[in-house]
Amino acid sequence: MNPLTLLRAFAALIIIPLATLLVSLVTWIDVSWGRKSSIKALQFPRIWGRFSCWAAGIRVRVEGQHNLEPGKTYIFVGNHTSQVDIMVFQGYIPHVFRWIAKKELFAIPIFGKAMLCVEFIPIDRSRGRQAVKSLNDAARRIADGSSVLIFPEGTRSRDGRLQPFKTGAIMLAIKAGVPVVPIGFNGTYQVLPKGNLLSRGGDVVIRIGEPLSTDNYRAKDKQELARHLQEKVAALLDPCHQPVNLQ
Repeated sequence: MNPLTLLRAFAALIIIPLATLLVSLVTWIDVSWGRKSSIKALQFPRIWGRFSCWAAGIRVRVEGQHNLEPGKTYIFVGNHTSQVDIMVFQGYIPHVFRWIAKKELFAIPIFGKAMLCVEFIPIDRSRGRQAVKSLNDAARRIADGSSVLIFPEGTRSRDGRLQPFKTGAIMLAIKAGVPVVPIGFNGTYQVLPKGNLLSRGGDVVIRIGEPLSTDNYRAKDKQELARHLQEKVAALLDPCHQPVNLQ
């Protein structure tokens, strides 16, 4: 990493958390005392995403936007190699969507309040009855018109390659009953691999695939749908992100 890139990476490490705090505060104020519209307030997370990409030296290109119908509810399903996936999707996908996040994040002062204000969806990742209830609640919210992005791998890939899809996230898609859109994040691993704090900057390409109907899938089909979606996402990835078992 050359000195200029290193300097920018250190600056981004400081600036982005501060921007997150500021955007959270503005969002909370806007929804609570300003325009009082969660839809309008979604512009602030989008601004945060674009600003964060600029601060980290990330250039983003989106391919396949013609596959999305404005106003339609989708579950976006993508590979997950980096924290940058969140920044680029938030900043450069124009479709209205919410995040699904573990419930603990909603307890963070200001940040959690802002997430609630824009109607992000909490989910209990523990085991047992409460986890099932939160999954059902999330599916209901999606079916009622809240598009979301999920990462069925469950965690970020350590080598940048696509990992097998877990069926918990796939069950959410089946329960919600809305079309699923495969998403391929290319280049985010090279920008910021798991375990790194400093962004290397660079080019990222988000590829949007064709929506897939879930109408004919039931709970017993979750493994089949998981494999099918993994193949669809893999088709949108560069060779360096391909899973070994699909090559």
